[in-house]
Amino acid sequence: MTSTFDPRQYKITTRAQWEDAAEAWHRWGQVIEDWLGQATRQMLDAAGLTAGSRVLDVAAGAGGQSLAAARRVGPTGSVLATDISPAILEYAAKAATDAGLANLTTRELDGEHLDVDDGGFDAVISRVGLIYFPDQQAALAGMRAALRPGGRLSAVVYSTADRNGFFAIPVGIIRRRAQLPPPAPGQPGPFSLGTPGVAEQILATAGFRDIAVEAVASPLRMGSAADCVRFERESFGALHQMLSSLTEPDRQAAWAEIAQALAQFEGPDGFVGPCEMLVISATR
Repeated sequence: MTSTFDPRQYKITTRAQWEDAAEAWHRWGQVIEDWLGQATRQMLDAAGLTAGSRVLDVAAGAGGQSLAAARRVGPTGSVLATDISPAILEYAAKAATDAGLANLTTRELDGEHLDVDDGGFDAVISRVGLIYFPDQQAALAGMRAALRPGGRLSAVVYSTADRNGFFAIPVGIIRRRAQLPPPAPGQPGPFSLGTPGVAEQILATAGFRDIAVEAVASPLRMGSAADCVRFERESFGALHQMLSSLTEPDRQAAWAEIAQALAQFEGPDGFVGPCEMLVISATR
């Protein structure tokens, strides 16, 4: 992302990166569910999911949280998992089939242009997706329109960079090596909604009420720092996007520096990467 940020090109690149990363994100699925499990449960609680709820999942990815939602709402409820990447949705659909969850369907949709029925859902969820939309207000407007009056929105986002060393350190190293300026306020990025008050403000601007923000400690536990580097290298589309301007040798050098820096989080219990998520929620 540069000072001449082009949202259209950013979305084209984002889609391509997730098409490439889909298999890896699916393959690392159990690690992701262990890491984000508590935040996901709190998101589903905040969304008010009960038996029979109709749920829209925006930027669903490989669908770990979609499956959790489908189990909660049961056979009388439904979950529509949407994403900009059709490849990653194929993994979500297969996982639902393998789990015997007939109440989960998938659809390729841009989160800023949600072509769904107005008022057709009791809840909208989004796990680590809203932060990457170039136009968060457009996304929120679509989510709000999709909700019935009194319906609930709940999303998981990162808090501030200083509380997310496992991700912020690689971002900082890549940003320096690729000579990328920090994202301007309002531009997409992992920590774009983490600063206190920012999430509350964008939800209020979008017309939501009963706004709440809850911090959830979400340490990333792995065998070693090398495991964490492999996880991020294979499946974190945002990092690939930032590295795209570097030559292959320069990318290798960046990953080597990242591995060295992340080693500080290794200890007797293996790798414990600092991470804090926020569960943001509101009512239409």
